Amino acid sequence: MSWMPTIEPQCPSAGSLNDIETLIIPRARDLGGFEVRRALPAPKRQMVGPFIFFDQMGPAEFLTEGGIDVRPHPHIGLATVTYLYKGEFQHRDSLGTNQMIYPGEVNWMVAGNGVTHSERTSPTTRLQSPHSLFGIQTWVALPEEHEDKPATFEHQGQDALPLLQGEGKEVRLILGTAWGEKAPVQTFSEMFYADATLQPGAKLPLPDNHEDRGIYVTSGSVSIAGESFEEGRMMVFRPGDPITVTAGARGARLMLLGGETLNGPRYVSWNFVASSKEKLEAAKQAWIEGDFEHGRFQLPPDDNAEFIPFPGQPGN
Repeated sequence: MSWMPTIEPQCPSAGSLNDIETLIIPRARDLGGFEVRRALPAPKRQMVGPFIFFDQMGPAEFLTEGGIDVRPHPHIGLATVTYLYKGEFQHRDSLGTNQMIYPGEVNWMVAGNGVTHSERTSPTTRLQSPHSLFGIQTWVALPEEHEDKPATFEHQGQDALPLLQGEGKEVRLILGTAWGEKAPVQTFSEMFYADATLQPGAKLPLPDNHEDRGIYVTSGSVSIAGESFEEGRMMVFRPGDPITVTAGARGARLMLLGGETLNGPRYVSWNFVASSKEKLEAAKQAWIEGDFEHGRFQLPPDDNAEFIPFPGQPGN
C-alpha cells in the first residue's frame, strides 16, 4: 500500500488502566468502496517496536469485476508485510518478483536502499463475482545498518508459519519469536508479529520477552483487567508488565506486534522511512527524476505502464 497522509488516528485516554501506555483508535477512510483504517503512526505513538505503519484493509466486497489496483510506487528503509484474512493480492516488484499472496501467508519485501512494487487484484479473481478482500498491511523500519542494503523479497506459505493451538485459541506466528516459537522469515531486529483467533472467554498472555508490545483488535472484543475494548482499537502496553487478554462474548481476532525499539528516531515522508531527512530527500528526488532505466528506482518488469507520482508531482 502507499502512503495516505489524511488518515491520522486518534489517541484518547485509556481510562484507569495503567498498563496501557497508549490507546489508538484508527480513523476510517473510504477509497471508493474499499475502507482503510490506520493505527500507526499515531500522534502519540509513531512505532511499536520496529513497526512504523499499520493499516487495516477492508473488509470489502466487490460485486462486479472490480478490485484493488495499487500502482507501482517506491520504498526505502523498511520492510513491507502483507497478511490477508480473505482474498488475494498479486505482488510484482522491481526485483522481478511476481507472487500471489493468499490468507495466512506472508509476503516480506525488504526495501533497503530502494525497491518499487505494485499490489493488484489478479485478473482471475476479478472474474469471480462477488469476491472479497480483508487484511493487514504493515511496515517494519530497518535498523540503521540495514537501511542501505539491496532490496530482497521472501514469501512464506501458511504451512511454514508456526501455529499454536489449544484452550480456545489459535495463534499463527508471522514474524520473529514468541511463546517459544520462531517464524522462518529473515528479520533484522528482535520482534514478534502474530495473528490470534480466540473463542469466547479464551485467555492469551502476551509474550513477556519483548520491550514493546501491542495488540490490534480486528474483530470481536477483548477485556484487560476488567475493561472491554472493541474491534478497531490498538493498545500499546507498558514495558515489563504481565498482560493477559480475555476474549469477549463474540470471541476475538487479534494482531499482536512489538519488539525492541530502534537506536534512534525514524523520519517518514510519503512511502519512505529513514534515519535521516537527507536520505528521504535523496529518495524523493530520485523518484521525481523518473530515470527508471539507469536511476535508483526501476519499475516492475511485468507492471511498468504506470506508477504513482510523488505528491504534488504532475501525474503520469
